[in-house]
Amino acid sequence: MAARPLLRYPDPRLRTPAPPVLAFDAGLRALADDLLDTLRAVAALGLTGPHLGVPARLTVIRAGPDLPAATYVNPELAWASPETARHREGSVAMPGVDEEMVRPARVRVRYRALDGSAHEAEASGFLAACLQHEIDQLDGIFWIERLSRLRRERVLKRFARLRAVPGPPRA
Repeated sequence: MAARPLLRYPDPRLRTPAPPVLAFDAGLRALADDLLDTLRAVAALGLTGPHLGVPARLTVIRAGPDLPAATYVNPELAWASPETARHREGSVAMPGVDEEMVRPARVRVRYRALDGSAHEAEASGFLAACLQHEIDQLDGIFWIERLSRLRRERVLKRFARLRAVPGPPRA
């Protein structure tokens, strides 16, 4: 398929919960292919339908450059460990800024595959953080909303400074 343009913060569609996917058809597979192509084009770790302006509960995640991408349709957290882990997070919708986040270290996720079959998977470490980040996005929770007010304001100021810099657009 093809890489598509990404929404940029503060587009309100990034804060709108994505409705569940109901049709497991060629259109869904085409959207998943476009998400994967876009993910590769922008060197992202994860993308959702809303990143492309498509209100669909679909995400593609590649938790490392040497790892295969995985597609999750209608993902939801089924369980999260009480233990936490710290990881740096950012978003292709807000390029150039990131911040350390604390999230559960392990999660169990329920989701559907592109053919509609039901699955459940456990993840730990960085993949667990990626899944939580993208599921938040699908729930309409932009990543900076998980930061304290002070840290969120600092990220927004850094992002505003980056946007004010003249020259070629930053990816």
